[in-house]
Parts: sequence; C-alpha cells; structure tokens
Amino acid sequence: MKAVLMEGFGGVEVLKVGEAERPVPGEGQVLVKVFATSINRPDLVQREGKYPPPPGDSEILGLEVAGVIEELGAGVSGWQVGQRVMTLVGGGGYAEYAVAYASHLMAIPESMSFEEAACVCESYITAFLNVFMIGEFRDKQTAILHGGGGGVNTAAIQLAKALTPTAKLIVTAHPSKIERVRELGADLINDFTANPDFTEVVKEFTNKKGVDLILDHVGAKYLAPNMNSLAYKGKLVIIGVTSGIKAELNLALMMVKRQQIIGSVLRSRPVPEKGEIVAEFTRRALPKFADRTIVPIIEKVFPIEQVVEAHRMMEEDKHFGKIVLKIQ
Repeated sequence: MKAVLMEGFGGVEVLKVGEAERPVPGEGQVLVKVFATSINRPDLVQREGKYPPPPGDSEILGLEVAGVIEELGAGVSGWQVGQRVMTLVGGGGYAEYAVAYASHLMAIPESMSFEEAACVCESYITAFLNVFMIGEFRDKQTAILHGGGGGVNTAAIQLAKALTPTAKLIVTAHPSKIERVRELGADLINDFTANPDFTEVVKEFTNKKGVDLILDHVGAKYLAPNMNSLAYKGKLVIIGVTSGIKAELNLALMMVKRQQIIGSVLRSRPVPEKGEIVAEFTRRALPKFADRTIVPIIEKVFPIEQVVEAHRMMEEDKHFGKIVLKIQ
C-alpha cells in the first residue's frame, strides 16, 4: 500500500511517499480504507523522534482517519464492510489502509465529507475530553483557551459555543488570527505577542473573579499567569508543553483557592478508556456535526504526495483550523 515513510528522524526532509505492508486487523479491530487524514502537531514531534507510538501501534505517522471499512477483524459486530467511518488510531493514518479498534469508530454523518471527517477525531475529541469531561465546563462559566487558530483551539471554541452557548470564552491568539477567532465567537481575545501576561486582562473581564477553566498547550511559560487567572476551584488542564516543562508554582495560592492542575494526553490512554470517550463524544457532540451546527475548519487539503508541504505549513503556524492530507 502507499504510505508516508520516514528516513530516520528530523525535519520535513525525512518524509517520503513509498510502499508499506498492508496491515491486518486483529481481535476487535477493523481495516479502514483511508480516504483522508489530518496533520496534527504530535505528528511533527514524532517525526523528530520525541513521541513514539504506543506499543503495538503502527510506526507510520497519523492519529486519525476517515474512510470506509474494508475488513472486519475477529469478534467485531455492529459494523459492516463498506460503511463510512472516522476513527482515532494509535498510528498509521498516513497510509492507504489503517487498522482501528471497533470501539473507537464513529459513523460519518451523511452531511460530512471525508475531508471534514478526517478533522474530527484528534482535535475535537481532545477538546471535548479536556473541556467537558475533565474540565466539566458548563453554561454561564468562563474559560481561557490558549492558541487561537490551532486545531484543538478552534475545535474547543466551536464545541463550547454549541454545547454551552451562555458560557464566556477568552482566547489568546496571534494578531494574524484575531479576526477569524472573533468570527468563531470568542468573547475576548488577547494578543499574546503584545500582552504575554494576560492576568490583568482576565481580572478586568471577570470582575476579578477569574476563570473556571483554562485549556493550555503552552506549559511552563504560562503557568504563573494561568494560576493567577483561575477562579476559586478553577481547573487548569495542560495538554502540551511547547514552552518547556519546568516552572515555579505558588502552592499556597493553589491551596487557598482550591485550584486543580490536571495533565492530560489522549493517545496513550488504554483502549477501553478511549472507547468510553468516543462513546460520550458520539452521544453529546456528534449530532452537532450531523446537523452542521459545527463544521470542521479546514485551512487546506494536500494530496499525500505533498506531505512535506503540509508539515511545513504546520511548522510555520500558517494555518487556521486543520490541515488535511488526502490519501485516495
């Protein structure tokens, strides 16, 4: 089968399109003929040799796919060959065929294209898990969502607007992306290049109360302003550490305000746990995609042969929403 292969670890130059062995579905798995996948930042980290796939998963890049079921593995029921599906995968998305656990599948709504469906599983499920399942975000609460314009950030804004319409959203963004973030429905946007310490902006907006939830992929650089911006019993959910892994924490403030810091990743969770997350997303969020309340935001669709250009676009942070790789 055609697949994106790596000649060692490093920059975009290690990526090439070649031939790989077609995978075989195991117990409880299906083989998916992949029509589209998407580029996610963890793909870049894996390409650099810093984020290996979980044991037993494919070494090929790619954390989500959209396509049709080609073959059912042993013990799989409730799904049919030829059915349109989108799913998380532990690896192997940048290829013509990928294996996925049946418990991680979602049927693609008729209203969605393969390219749109390829955007859903990694970014939207990550946002849903951390904002709603872990963060327990509710109507009338306020959240800070860092990284305006990225896949998880735009997904979180869309999900919050659809599922908690009376909630307030503060988004940090690069000036080049502020207008598009505003169009998505952010209530307050902080230009992080002009104002990297957003504490006073947040205090003014919340009348000194602080926010109930912060979704952060920045890490060390933002720890202090994040904690200073949290309300009493507020939650900081960290899903990335792009600025570093070590920072000083004021434990007294955390204790007095009963704040919580929660670390979260999706890829390495056990298969049954991922299945539970997918089931909850299917129940609560997927109907919003089916009726087009939420439409995945796609910056550009690249053919698989242009995977280098797709990775370069993400590295240079020139995208808004998702970057899609068309396989078939």
